[in-house]
Amino acid sequence: MIINFFLLLTSCGTSRQVVIIEKASKADSKEALGSPKKTTNSKKILTNKEKIEHYISQFGPIAMAEMKTYGIPASITLAQGILESGIGYGYLAETANNHFGIKCHTDWKGKKIYHDDDLKGECFRVYKDPASSYRDHSLFLKERSRYAFLFEIKITNYKEWAKGLKKAGYATDPKYPDKLIGLIERFDLTQFDIKKQIYSKDEKSIKNVNRIKSRIHKVKEGDTLYSLSKKYNISQECLVEVNLLKDQTIYLGQELKIPIKK
Repeated sequence: MIINFFLLLTSCGTSRQVVIIEKASKADSKEALGSPKKTTNSKKILTNKEKIEHYISQFGPIAMAEMKTYGIPASITLAQGILESGIGYGYLAETANNHFGIKCHTDWKGKKIYHDDDLKGECFRVYKDPASSYRDHSLFLKERSRYAFLFEIKITNYKEWAKGLKKAGYATDPKYPDKLIGLIERFDLTQFDIKKQIYSKDEKSIKNVNRIKSRIHKVKEGDTLYSLSKKYNISQECLVEVNLLKDQTIYLGQELKIPIKK
């Protein structure tokens, strides 16, 4: 298994391995759009699994929106984001909102930050928020000819996309495809690649949310849309639709409607 008590992560275009040890999130973590949420209990130590689930809940909708516009599987985008950003807690992610380790290159006109990577003091892109990093990742793949062949692969074929990224030179780590595939399969990221009905296949679609039979779940510490979708075996889209959530966020003590299957 790729993820246990630590992750071996690879920055974009390099074989350097970064070890992410389980520790409490920093008290001064960024609160920009899409930044990992702070736990209400500052003493609680999050496991890597919990960090990843929070990351998925936060950035899943963004990855899906990018997929709709640019045709990159959301599962691939999310898995790359997890790896390249250190689950959102890496130096570039926290200081530059750079979740994909994208370097400046000659065409970059925005803000810059310098960080040791393959060489000392390399130039990396700085974004106003993580969502901008996700958009630039889409453009980075879409506008470069060496990645053009990827867009001939079916959007549901995440394994070939993972192998293709390595082939195109996105990262030099020989295990990069396996790491992406491992994340996608362990955390069921392919759920974001399919434009689902409000309910999953064995559930009826919703026409009027006010007529749906439901139970109430009071949000407690550690709950995310992702974890609740797993617990109750319904899609995140269903939870968003039924509870009229505008920004895919939930808060401590919030009462959520959980549809009851007939």
